[in-house]
Amino acid sequence: MKRSDFYYDLPEELIAQTPLLQRDASRMMVLGRLDGSITHRHFHDLPEYLRPGDCLVINESRVIPARLIGVSEKTGSPVEVLLLTQRGEDWECITRPGKRTREGARLRFGDELTAEIQGVTETGNRIIHFSYDGIFMEVLERLGRMPLPPYITQELDDPSRYQTVYSKNPGSAAAPTAGFHFTQELLTKLEDMGIHIARITLHVGLGTFRPVKAEEITEHVMHSEYYEVPLQAAATINAARAAGGRIISVGTTSTRTLESVADEHGVIPAASGWTNIFIYPGYRFRAIDGLITNFHLPESTLIMLVSAFAGYEHTMQAYREAVKERYRFFSFGDAMLIL
Repeated sequence: MKRSDFYYDLPEELIAQTPLLQRDASRMMVLGRLDGSITHRHFHDLPEYLRPGDCLVINESRVIPARLIGVSEKTGSPVEVLLLTQRGEDWECITRPGKRTREGARLRFGDELTAEIQGVTETGNRIIHFSYDGIFMEVLERLGRMPLPPYITQELDDPSRYQTVYSKNPGSAAAPTAGFHFTQELLTKLEDMGIHIARITLHVGLGTFRPVKAEEITEHVMHSEYYEVPLQAAATINAARAAGGRIISVGTTSTRTLESVADEHGVIPAASGWTNIFIYPGYRFRAIDGLITNFHLPESTLIMLVSAFAGYEHTMQAYREAVKERYRFFSFGDAMLIL
């Protein structure tokens, strides 16, 4: 298939710039995989679509304040650094402008943090070594800013709204946004209904959101992201499936993690590692029976994954319907439930 097959026309005013006051008040489009149905609900209606014994798989990764504003030590000119992925003692980063961050360049961020460019990757990212006193994440909390996507043009009054209520493990450069719709009260209600919650981690890098430039989508290469599936999560998922429950992934990040580790029978082992799995139409899913997700950018790897699960024609019809019905799109937008 071609990249252009996944294009849809989106009016700019439908890109949500701010989150709703109440997380679970977002709208929820429900797609039926078997009958091709499209139903319009709200996210707080989710319990009506789940059954005791089902298992929700959530990504507990927490977004770090990965955007740093500093200066070149040589010229004093401003430099912006976005942390992507930790590589041993160094970090792979995006820097702007590139001419001030060539190999060997030194940067300064206030009085607490300095950095040296160790090298440049094939994709133009920088490998950076940071020097500091104390604990790096604590320094980052003081100096860094929340790395909001470029289509969000307003600063957040409350940075915690770019986190899920269950975020726990720091490491993401972007949020697993399908989880934004959950409140702690809704999670408690689901557990009281007999819904199992399996907690995994995939640290989201910008590779997930990197534009697909190749016209033939099979030529696109995904950036690797680190995941962890704890023993307890694997046991919860496998027990739910063995008892006849459905495995419902919250977000494309949870989906990519499960599909990376599942065996041919859908059994999930405890595992950790790096995945660059790219899921597009024609893929045979092994691990999941349902998906909660947001509405994604045209021609993105994320809409390709959704199309693989819900069916290409069904997905594109749903997106056209969402535009017509004035749904809110992208990170702070509305939700889609596919069953």
